[in-house]
Amino acid sequence: MDSFELNKIAGAVLGTLTLTLGLGIVSEILFTPEAPAKPGFEIAVQEGAAAAGAPKAAAEVPIEQLFATASIEKGAAAAKKCAACHNFQEGAGAKVGPDLYGIVGRPVASAAGFAYSAAMKAKGGDWTALALNTFLTNPKAAVPGTAMAFAGIGKEAERADLIAYLNSLSHDPKPLPTAAAAPAAAPAAAPAAAPAGHK
Repeated sequence: MDSFELNKIAGAVLGTLTLTLGLGIVSEILFTPEAPAKPGFEIAVQEGAAAAGAPKAAAEVPIEQLFATASIEKGAAAAKKCAACHNFQEGAGAKVGPDLYGIVGRPVASAAGFAYSAAMKAKGGDWTALALNTFLTNPKAAVPGTAMAFAGIGKEAERADLIAYLNSLSHDPKPLPTAAAAPAAAPAAAPAAAPAGHK
């Protein structure tokens, strides 16, 4: 094969590449897609669909009712996701977060040897079962400014199990509130308020 033949082959390859590149440029000019003003897809939700979802939130079971059937074993399994930051053994001390042994009934921001955020120190009160439930649902909403990065536990049954487990980590576990105790407390408060209305 002489150099003339090689030049013809190289010219054919180069011509084909040039033609392909040219066709690509021309097709981009002719068929330029318009970029959307707002990238992504909009998901339209009808008002009726949003209203239909509202009763589901109202149908949630009160946490006090779930405490009656809460499982300490399931709570111990749920607590594994907390073990990276918290200790559960008595006297084990703080990790990234405070020691959780004996947390139920303990004053907020009171674990020895742990440097709490200013937001947690300002919260005040005790870690009752109901206070823990509120905090574990959404820590950032319950204590704005908390250093705890955990997003929260959305499932009420899982929170009830976890709180039952945390309550068991004590020499003197506290009685968990029950659904029967909550309605009974409300009527007792109503008669006391009635005489004040007559004044």
